[in-house]
Amino acid sequence: MFADVERVFNEAEQHRINGEYDQAVEKYKQVLEWDDSHAHAHLGLGLVYSFIGEFDLALVEMERAVELAPQDIECRIKLAMTYLMLGMFDEGKRELFRILRLDPQNVEAIKQLSYFPDVDLAAVMAGEFPPEE
Repeated sequence: MFADVERVFNEAEQHRINGEYDQAVEKYKQVLEWDDSHAHAHLGLGLVYSFIGEFDLALVEMERAVELAPQDIECRIKLAMTYLMLGMFDEGKRELFRILRLDPQNVEAIKQLSYFPDVDLAAVMAGEFPPEE
């Protein structure tokens, strides 16, 4: 069964990469029927939903991916970037700081935080982050 799950997941990923979003959604959902704890299937489904403008569904799936894999930087980066894209700046910043708590030198998180005038980049580079909310 594990081999089938991974095979179908890889097919879903390929459909997403190729812009075949209907097929990708179908395959990700199939994976999640077999294994609802597959964080990267939730992430991939969330990405597809964001690509087709289903932003509420995208956030649900990406937040579920982070819930399932809280140490996974890729899941957290994609969620943070989606928050920022949607103008959810407080949520995006909060997620970027969570990433830096896991990976203090994460280039993407530091780069994204540099766009916020209220963020002290010198403090961030020194590993000083605001308290977790």
